[in-house]
Amino acid sequence: MSESSSSHTILKIWCLILGLVLLLTGLFFTVGGAKLVTLGGSWYFVISGVFTLASAIFIFKKEAVGVWLFSLVFIGTIIWSLLDAGWEFWPLFSRLMFPAGLFAALMFTLPSIRRYQIQPSADLAAYGLGVLTVLGMCVGLYQMFQPHATVSASGQELPLVPVKTDMMQTNWQHYGQDSGGSRFAALDQISRDNVHQLKEVWRFRTGDFTTGTGNGAEDQMTPLQVGNKIFLCTPHNNIFALEADSGKQLWKAEVNSKADAWERCRGVAYFDSTQPLAQPTLAGATPVKTVATDTTCLRRVYTNTPDGRLIAVNADTGERCKDFGVNGTVDLLKGLGEGTKAPRFEVTSAPTIAGTVLVVGSRIADNFAADMPGGVIRAYDVITGELRWVFDPRNPDPNYMLKDGETYKRSSANSWAAMSYDSQMNTVFLPMGSSSVDVWGGNRQPLDHKYNSSVLALDATTGKEKWVYQTVHNDLWDFDLPMQPSLVNFPMKDGSNKSAVVIGTKSGQFFVLDRLTGQPLTKVIEQPVKPADIEGEQYSPTQPRSVEMPQIGNATLTESDMWGATPFDQLMCRINFKSMRYEGLYTAPGKDKSLSFPGSLGGMNWGSIAFDPSHQYMFVNDMRLGLWIQLIEQTPEDLALEANGGEKVNTGMGAVPMKGTPYKVNKDRFWSKLNIPCQKPPYGTMTAIDMKTRQIAWQVPMGTVEDTGPMGIKMGLKAPIGMPTIGGPMATQGGLVFFAATQDYYLRALDSSTGKVLWKSRLPVGSQATPISYVSPKSGKQYVLITAGGARQSPDHGDYVIAYSLH
Repeated sequence: MSESSSSHTILKIWCLILGLVLLLTGLFFTVGGAKLVTLGGSWYFVISGVFTLASAIFIFKKEAVGVWLFSLVFIGTIIWSLLDAGWEFWPLFSRLMFPAGLFAALMFTLPSIRRYQIQPSADLAAYGLGVLTVLGMCVGLYQMFQPHATVSASGQELPLVPVKTDMMQTNWQHYGQDSGGSRFAALDQISRDNVHQLKEVWRFRTGDFTTGTGNGAEDQMTPLQVGNKIFLCTPHNNIFALEADSGKQLWKAEVNSKADAWERCRGVAYFDSTQPLAQPTLAGATPVKTVATDTTCLRRVYTNTPDGRLIAVNADTGERCKDFGVNGTVDLLKGLGEGTKAPRFEVTSAPTIAGTVLVVGSRIADNFAADMPGGVIRAYDVITGELRWVFDPRNPDPNYMLKDGETYKRSSANSWAAMSYDSQMNTVFLPMGSSSVDVWGGNRQPLDHKYNSSVLALDATTGKEKWVYQTVHNDLWDFDLPMQPSLVNFPMKDGSNKSAVVIGTKSGQFFVLDRLTGQPLTKVIEQPVKPADIEGEQYSPTQPRSVEMPQIGNATLTESDMWGATPFDQLMCRINFKSMRYEGLYTAPGKDKSLSFPGSLGGMNWGSIAFDPSHQYMFVNDMRLGLWIQLIEQTPEDLALEANGGEKVNTGMGAVPMKGTPYKVNKDRFWSKLNIPCQKPPYGTMTAIDMKTRQIAWQVPMGTVEDTGPMGIKMGLKAPIGMPTIGGPMATQGGLVFFAATQDYYLRALDSSTGKVLWKSRLPVGSQATPISYVSPKSGKQYVLITAGGARQSPDHGDYVIAYSLH
């Protein structure tokens, strides 16, 4: 075979391959684009599809006009992309990278086609354009691995403020560092100037793994540190005490809770009866009740379990405190009636020490049935375990104490996330959930419309209501309040500071409330919203919108916000988006498919806020995962099915009955066939908010696809696209924000001024936990501590507790 004949054969094969790629692309774009146009969407895909089909035909024939036709497609794609997406990197990457590859291939093929047609080859121009396109693609690939801040810092560095001796943190004694949930370490031995020297100094393994089902089985632990001891719990509520400098095990208390798929323990509580009681300083506040001191358990650690137990152990030995409840255990199922087996009823967040009571809430499974255990809040004596008070949100007398044989009101609003306590007011602040079920409110009572999805302030001694502030009216979106309320000094516009409660929501909003009255300290409007088509639904004509504080990840989506790793899944996401009813935040569920964005995971979730009082900066992470939902009228046959009550909440498993209601619910995450969210990145960020200006100071994507990816396949790419985050941040006086709860396996330290990653450490598995920091009273060293039991959506699970210090 001659050289000319051989090259012609190669060209024929190559043009066949290239033509097939163009043909399939053109067919997909034409058919999908036509569907999109019928839904009122962009004409780009159908037009480019037709031209690409024509290009394919001519490439099969090895005619140069095929190259010119696709050149028009590529030029049109560039223009359309800039008009459609602006200059944002990830939207442009999705739109341009694949057609750029086709265009480069055609440019490199053009000289051979022209020679085949016995025409001047135009090598220089064709190869030049091809090389320029490939260089552009290389720039795009490089930019994949650079963080693209959604809000860039102004560049002004926050000064490092030395810790005053009388303000230095001595213990991390509460779940949120202090009882007000600041997640702030007033320690500066580790600072932004030396954090690059941070090294792992010890590692401990508990031997307790989750089952790894992903349906509530997660390590979400925030340890406590008191003196020379670290206290932590495992997913099965076994409690460990470790030596703070070495990680050496001091004792272990076996609990071995059983909760089917739901295995987690977010934290423990600590009480020292030898310390003087802090009495309130607010005029008129109820005094804290004294407790018995004749106990052998002077210092105690408490855990509450998903299977309904509240347990006290001796903080010095790990032995059960026999004078607490019955041999160290209080039965939390008492008075709840039927249907309390986990995961229908669970206690997952750490108990709250409020004066001399332990306040305990609960998680009630979502969208399971209209008849569920109640969400009653209860307070128990820290020494005896005696029930001191209750708050039953569906009872006209919420503080009514049950008589023998009675049960609390069924299906009432619950409080599943961590609570906060103000000792000066002797007030406990609760984030409230919704009455059952979450997405249909036809059975809701007047008291549900008061307490559902609200912040509730109760007297810690009596349980009596002080105030309540609702953040969603007749919540149909599962926008229950998911995080610990932050008790902060809020800077007012007149230069004064006001005692405030700040809470973030799943809807991507922040509410700033006066701690004494519950009234908003920043502007909140009632936004008109549209009803859906559910007969008998108690639609609210308006919903609260906190307009003077930043909105995080809840902007109203448009078709242009749709994204995909390629134009193909982007097109499918556009079709899905245009096929659903969507009216922005608070799009009510109906009989058609509707889109909720952010979805029921948030927005913000239980990780909560970290607050730096030195600069009055607030740090919070979020996730951006939409949810589509459809209510379908039930048939008698549906009642044979049942939701499992786990955290996946029947997403992606078809329509599931909500027993006792007229409807079954069908819903799933708003993502592509590759399990990639359908809207543009980032899917999770860390945001710093300057509370003085009430503006975002910076916002950066958190997490890469190194340890996750499409269809759960690890991509190994350190591309900081910003992944969904679920645990919380921790800020320090050293100008740092520590964070681990990404989808990749790292603990990171960010500059609190800019959000720049200054240090990171590879973890053996992912972490959904919140780090803590403490100074050892023996060595004087500052440590950063994290637990790592596995990231959400990851098959890798562990049992690690890891400590870092400078030396």
